[in-house]
Amino acid sequence: MSKKTPKEPSLHLNLKHGKVICRLFSDIAPNHVKRIIELVEDKSYDNVVFHRVIEGFMAQTGDVQFGNKLQGFSKDRCGMGGSSKSNLKQEFSDIPFDKGILGMARSQDPNSANSQFFIMLEDGHFLNGNYTVFGKVTRGMNNVHKIKKGNAELNGSVDDPDEIVTAKIKY
Repeated sequence: MSKKTPKEPSLHLNLKHGKVICRLFSDIAPNHVKRIIELVEDKSYDNVVFHRVIEGFMAQTGDVQFGNKLQGFSKDRCGMGGSSKSNLKQEFSDIPFDKGILGMARSQDPNSANSQFFIMLEDGHFLNGNYTVFGKVTRGMNNVHKIKKGNAELNGSVDDPDEIVTAKIKY
């Protein structure tokens, strides 16, 4: 009798325009995936805005400190916060930043990822090898493209941004 291999976890994001399902890459970025799962299970991503969305590039979310639309939201500080957990060491890979890839946001320090992440709206290979890839959208990319875009002159800053209504992990 063969042992059943555990299924890779998937991230299910409910947005106002519909559902987005993402496969998580536990084998590529185990510590980052573990962090995402912890934050989802704590409901930390529920009601968190997409504070930086650049047409033809990416949609960024995950500031659980300043980005929750129902508690503690600060348009001026959103994008500067993280979670109460410590920062993560980079887990760079050779997976290219193609459309639909999920990457961890960070400061200039490669080991500063915490809770913020982005979804690639189009290919962005100039990011390859410089940010941790931790997943990929498998369904609902059309809903990702409906996320309200930001002002290109303000580095994608979004007035009255869309949010993750709820986030769940499924196995």
